[in-house]
Amino acid sequence: MHENGSYDGPTQCQSSLGMGSTGVSRETHDPLTIVRGFGVSDVGGGSRAARFGFGFTVAPQQPGGLAVGGPRAMVNDPPDADPVSQPTSAMPVYEGSGGPNTIVSAAGHRGKGSEIDSVRQAREPEDPPLAQEAKRAIQILNPSGEIQMPRPPKTRVFCVANQKGGVGKTTSVVNIAVALALHGNRVLVIDLDPQGNASTGLDVPHHAAIPDVYDSVVNETAISDVVQAVSGIPNLWCVPATIDLAGAEIELVSMVARESRLLRALQGHSAAYDYIFIDCPPSLGLLTVNALVAAQEVMIPIQCEYYALEGVQQLSNNIQLVKNHLNPALDVTTVLLTMYDRRTRLADAVEQDVRAHFGDRVLTAVIPRNVRVSEAPSYGQSVMTYDPGSRGATSYFEAALEIATRGANLGAVG
Repeated sequence: MHENGSYDGPTQCQSSLGMGSTGVSRETHDPLTIVRGFGVSDVGGGSRAARFGFGFTVAPQQPGGLAVGGPRAMVNDPPDADPVSQPTSAMPVYEGSGGPNTIVSAAGHRGKGSEIDSVRQAREPEDPPLAQEAKRAIQILNPSGEIQMPRPPKTRVFCVANQKGGVGKTTSVVNIAVALALHGNRVLVIDLDPQGNASTGLDVPHHAAIPDVYDSVVNETAISDVVQAVSGIPNLWCVPATIDLAGAEIELVSMVARESRLLRALQGHSAAYDYIFIDCPPSLGLLTVNALVAAQEVMIPIQCEYYALEGVQQLSNNIQLVKNHLNPALDVTTVLLTMYDRRTRLADAVEQDVRAHFGDRVLTAVIPRNVRVSEAPSYGQSVMTYDPGSRGATSYFEAALEIATRGANLGAVG
């Protein structure tokens, strides 16, 4: 950069790099510093460095040190582009300041301090992205059919409940159930939501003429008479929900033992399964109470948003009432954080609050926001089979493995 404002372009850059130049005198220019991987540099009183499309920033050398810049920028960036807002790659994100950095993986896991070096060393010989995705897909789909997740000593019956809608109850039930079934566990999904979303996600017919959970709850039909095998997934069965279930709340009001109708339908049939997941409607009505009475464990999916926290206390109070009066064996054993967006401070704050309240009952695995998870139901599949190499599938696989491992370590449940 000349004093009169003219610029000699790449030729001058070459001279500063020691690559030689033609017709350019170094004596009339400030020494230049090449800062690799940085974009905008504020140097000496706010002057902005020139930027090049091949990844170098050329900045005047200042006394006492190098110029400092932001993320890498291209030549066609707007003059006042904010360096922090430039797109980043899919590498691990380093958070925090003034202490050990935190590594956030694609699935939302964290490691601190000394783990940075081990992560870097582990990444050095890594395979190409497509090869990594293929490995994850093979691990999740388990084509060998081997039992890779420990089976519990007794049947574990989960009530998956949260009166707030849209927090990922059905999505979590479907994907965790598929992951457990693919790895050797016998799993039954009971769709207790009149919307029938779990039945849709597992591609199980649930039109009006199909025997469903309504028959078991209202007409006392045995569960074995309404169970359907899930196509394409071994060891997985589903009790569908039809539109008839929408009126069950009113019909149950006048029935004898209305809170334990589902429990009576399950008696004598639950031993055929390792896991039973009951997908509850987004309410605290009689259907949800039936699920709480029939289960021994409660799984609470919590969306990483502020509103999702407001109803957790009320849900906890209702669970305690059911435990005191109807089902002494009931306990909240699993809390799953869903829709985690690592780009926001709110998600991190919600996670900290939930972990502080529920302690080790919160799974280490965190489910991130992932478009593949949302796309899968439109194809009548879980994300485990729709895109087994995606971040969403990997995270649900980790959650299922953690649930299975905890069950094996705890011994007999229920």
